[in-house]
Amino acid sequence: MQVRIMSNQQVVRVELGERSYNVVIGSGVRTQIASMVPSAAKRAVIITQATIPFSVEESLVAAGISTRTINIGLGEEFKSLSTIEMILRECAQFGLTRNDVIIGVGGGMVTDIAGFAASAWHRGIAVVHVSTTLVGMVDAAIGGKTGVNLAEGKNLVGAFWQPRGVLCDTDALASLSPRETRCGNGEMAKYHFLTGDDLLSLDLNSRIARCVQIKADIVGSDEREGGRRMLLNYGHTLAHALEIATDFSVAHGEAVAIGLVYAALLARELGRIDDQRVVQHRQVVEGEYGLSCALPAGVSHDELIALMHSDKKALSGLTFVLDGSNGVEPVSPVSVDAVRSALSRMEVR
Repeated sequence: MQVRIMSNQQVVRVELGERSYNVVIGSGVRTQIASMVPSAAKRAVIITQATIPFSVEESLVAAGISTRTINIGLGEEFKSLSTIEMILRECAQFGLTRNDVIIGVGGGMVTDIAGFAASAWHRGIAVVHVSTTLVGMVDAAIGGKTGVNLAEGKNLVGAFWQPRGVLCDTDALASLSPRETRCGNGEMAKYHFLTGDDLLSLDLNSRIARCVQIKADIVGSDEREGGRRMLLNYGHTLAHALEIATDFSVAHGEAVAIGLVYAALLARELGRIDDQRVVQHRQVVEGEYGLSCALPAGVSHDELIALMHSDKKALSGLTFVLDGSNGVEPVSPVSVDAVRSALSRMEVR
């Protein structure tokens, strides 16, 4: 799969047969929103947040599409079934039909919610994503995985629902906080270990496009996470547990960075890699991407292990994506003793 460069934008095609779509990366690409909406659509429900730096409403209205904007809350507590119910009731009141569209404008939380709402409304209508965060552009908005959280685990309720298209408008990145940038870097570090690519040698648009291309290639070969797509969860088993255990005071990309180093320590514990490979993980995460790889102080190992048992990709007992002589691959079951031992070797801050 190749990236097409068109003037100041880059286009990656996600190949999924009749559900294939383009991911467009560049400055100002949000103005292309009407071109991604179904031709029969007369209405669009826009799901966003009050802090998002721009809107797509004007472009849609100019194309003759009526809009209703729904602002959802900012915290992870709003990534919930109650938020989905609120959105679907708004869709009913607006008269959204099967020919219409839901549009998510925001980061990964917004596009996860928008995609899930679209998958449920009238048993599935079109959705388009306008990604405004680095973590959303390189990961969350791509690939059709949608969902919301339960108290028992992150993203446990959801659906596979591919968008009609994704717009990654890099104008939004100028407004990101340092923390949001770190979150995107955590996901980029993951792609480093999946491919060995030196992403930091590329300009920003090309870096985003390369991450999208890597994910698109994997999703195209395993849309519903039956095998190869699980590789995209590298570092995520501990990451999701950390998010919940800290009441999301550790953000997703920060947790992934910690999870990548933990996965290396666990792989070493199981004899899959050597000490030098663990050192390489630390060098990439800390040295190249500037991220912490230490566990937050006071987090219970027992709680983390219990949360990892409920991870959505668990197959038979504890399941991890781990490095090894054949590269990164899913490993299951992994003994609790090995998991606990690797946790004990993590630095604490």
